[in-house]
Amino acid sequence: MVESPIFEIFDGLPRQGPGSNECTEKAFNMLSSLPAGVKILDIGCGVGMQTIHLAKICNDCHITATDVYQPFLNKLMENAVKEGVDDRITTVCASMDELPFEAEEFDVIWAEGSIFILGLEKGISYWKQFLRNGGYMAVTENTWFTDEPSPEVLQFWQEIYPGIMNIPDTEKVITATGYDIIDHFKLPVSVWYDFYSNLEKRVDDISDNYKGNTEAEMILEFNRKEIKLFRERPDEYGYVFYIFQKNK
Repeated sequence: MVESPIFEIFDGLPRQGPGSNECTEKAFNMLSSLPAGVKILDIGCGVGMQTIHLAKICNDCHITATDVYQPFLNKLMENAVKEGVDDRITTVCASMDELPFEAEEFDVIWAEGSIFILGLEKGISYWKQFLRNGGYMAVTENTWFTDEPSPEVLQFWQEIYPGIMNIPDTEKVITATGYDIIDHFKLPVSVWYDFYSNLEKRVDDISDNYKGNTEAEMILEFNRKEIKLFRERPDEYGYVFYIFQKNK
């Protein structure tokens, strides 16, 4: 699985999905009454830009960062050492649907740009067991911003993530799964442009390496299509940060 060319594409990026330190901090500041020595689980962390920022802004915490691709975790710890927060971070190479943790082990579960791999309902249902009662979850999720998306955008999302919903429907799924909504906010368009600028350059840089590799060429072409579509229709969809609390 980890030999897929998709890992080489994203390995060269500062983040593996749209986001920013400002958005991470805004979401974290919505959490209240955190215990001393707060334990945070960051699922699908990639190279961990958000992991490191959480470690910086939460002095009294320990973060367990998981990803299925060990080179991402190696890069995360390399950066954590440079930033002086490596003592607050532990990495675990594990799939997000087979996590090796104890029940109610964490006070906060964090997932930026990763829950779509499982789907929202499946992800928050499975991860819930690792969260203490009253613990928080903060995830970014693909979300419709219009009730009438253009045909090409609708087709694109039906192919890659048919579970995409608008904000009210997303929050209904969250509450039905046993959480109370704390808040939500849209990620600004600028974080997508920054991410896609880096992704586009990376795709161009490595394209020649994969000439004749059908799987890789399809992935690279898909990325180009995704970038083009968002630049044409940035008001129709995007990420929303959802912050919610386990109630049962």
